[in-house]
Amino acid sequence: MKEIQVGLLGCGTVGTGVAKLLINSRQVIRARLGTTLNLKRVADIDIETDRGVQFDEGVLTTDANALVNDPEIDIIIEMIGGEGIAKELILKAIDNGKQVITANKALLASQGNALFKAAAEKGVDLAFEAAVGGCMPTIKSMRESLVANHIQSMTGILNGTCNYILTKITDERRPFDDALAEAQEKGYAEADPALDVDGIDTAHKIAILTALAYGTEINLPGVYIEGISRITPLDVEFAEHFGYRIKLLAISKRKGDRIEARVHPTMIPFDNLLSNVNGTVNAIMVSGDAVGDIMLYGRGAGMMPTASAVISDAVDIARNLMAGTTRRVPALSFQRDHVQNISIMPMNEIVTHYYFRFAALDRPGVLSKISGILGSHDISIQSMQQKGRKTDGSVPVVMVSHQAKESDVQDALAEINDLDVVGEKTVLIRIEDEQLD
Repeated sequence: MKEIQVGLLGCGTVGTGVAKLLINSRQVIRARLGTTLNLKRVADIDIETDRGVQFDEGVLTTDANALVNDPEIDIIIEMIGGEGIAKELILKAIDNGKQVITANKALLASQGNALFKAAAEKGVDLAFEAAVGGCMPTIKSMRESLVANHIQSMTGILNGTCNYILTKITDERRPFDDALAEAQEKGYAEADPALDVDGIDTAHKIAILTALAYGTEINLPGVYIEGISRITPLDVEFAEHFGYRIKLLAISKRKGDRIEARVHPTMIPFDNLLSNVNGTVNAIMVSGDAVGDIMLYGRGAGMMPTASAVISDAVDIARNLMAGTTRRVPALSFQRDHVQNISIMPMNEIVTHYYFRFAALDRPGVLSKISGILGSHDISIQSMQQKGRKTDGSVPVVMVSHQAKESDVQDALAEINDLDVVGEKTVLIRIEDEQLD
């Protein structure tokens, strides 16, 4: 088999990792594949910076179009990121009959349906293992290993930045701002961390996985998103009192003819395996009717872990090309004529357990007022904890509810927050615990 020619768009952190693996692991890849993946061209706006990679003369260029239009290049790897030029170049590559690999979860979550349609119409592959979970074989597991399963639910820690910050808050009782600053100093968080700490990056990933799991189109706008900036050491302490740790979870569940898809801080029991996933590590637990629960665990980001997932896609595509075929595995796990438009439940219809922390003034009858409002909205309390007086005269009062409907909870809290005997806005954290109720 002739060498398979690869073009790399973007040579930033992960792009450099991809180049390193294609060059430095050339022999082991060839031994496993049966032919050579040759890095023919690399396009980047900066071709002067030393990236620690020894490129052959003429490989580097600033002309991205030269790669997507090169008739000798078989596979285009897009590592530019964003939703602008990256989309344009991917579509050009597809139109030119190239096989395409991307790690661009933001682009796939927002415009993936159109991109996958274009790839199908042209008869090429659009691979994206590195878009979710870094080095964890999340996409491959969903599309291939679990092919005989009806997926019932997925629960995951899918953002290393948030997990690092929450680990610091939990282990060292650091305020959010301090933990974020340390994450930025260590390079785990961007200067503008909103994409991570507001839950948006995690939502991109669970939107993609939800489509793969249930045979539906990608529906990012349907995913409920809430970040971690309001999590405090005090809430972590109360959570531990009740036997929980707080994680930013991506949760997706099949509920009859609809789907739950949500991202928010969540209390989970100590004995839940995800509660012990710390630092920058990612993990996802998938429940299928045949396999039960399985968990994938590993580095969700970083130069080499992500590059490893990109190369796995390149080898899969190369094997297809060697066999004279493409699109052997459906991009969205299901054959296109079986992909449906399954609706995502509005967040207000979700039913779960809740943690409330009220800043109640230390006056007679305050608790009865709060409890009365909760009861009037069909919210019953399973347990309560009160801790020390604050300097402003308010007392943290914490309650854990039985199952309640989100809309009822929001209506009740709106009333409670308007009381003159309640100080700051009530803190709400949802609980996922099968042992409750």
